[in-house]
Amino acid sequence: MKYVIVGCGRVGSQLAKLLAAEGHDVVVIDENPAAFKRLGVRFPGRVEVGTGIDYDVLKRAGAADADGFVAVTDGDNRNVMAALIAQRMFGIKKIVARIYDPPRGQLYRELGIETVCPTTMGAKVIRDRLLNMPFESTPSFDYGGISALSIIVPKDVAGTRVAELEQDARVKIAALRRGGRVVIPGNDVVLQEGDEIRAIVAPEALEQFSKRFATSAKAPVEIIS
Repeated sequence: MKYVIVGCGRVGSQLAKLLAAEGHDVVVIDENPAAFKRLGVRFPGRVEVGTGIDYDVLKRAGAADADGFVAVTDGDNRNVMAALIAQRMFGIKKIVARIYDPPRGQLYRELGIETVCPTTMGAKVIRDRLLNMPFESTPSFDYGGISALSIIVPKDVAGTRVAELEQDARVKIAALRRGGRVVIPGNDVVLQEGDEIRAIVAPEALEQFSKRFATSAKAPVEIIS
């Protein structure tokens, strides 16, 4: 797969190295040539000096045949403008833009741009620490406060049916991992100790849902993509 990344800061450079290490074709764009030092001398991808809102720069970077596009500069407007150019002028289907202003997220999603907001992500992590939640909300969902949770089922919750955890329009158990197999569980599935469940929880149900696991040790967290 081929990916174009605009912005070679801490996040952009780390993402580029991760994707390259997985064998993907990666091109990184940045206005400052010195920024590419973050990639290291062994970076197997390609770099392009310029701005991500310049059509010619994106064309040279190979945006015309890119499978994915990421904009992670330090400016919301630049990220969204770059994302819109990638979407509308190059037809790239998978686009992610980093934004720092949470209210803008919904607007950009309506334009077909997936957003990641460090402000919202950081606030959720701090909230979880303050409230001593037995698990953490994963930050890949930023839709009006809805949380995506990853929880390892403890002994005292084993034997509970999925239907007992779910609430209409408030809590949904989206996936269950058991013995290396991942399924979408039906309401009658009985949870076992050590199962990993993925739950989508509305803000008004988060506190009540967390109480079901309040006596349990903190579960490992995995970001749901």
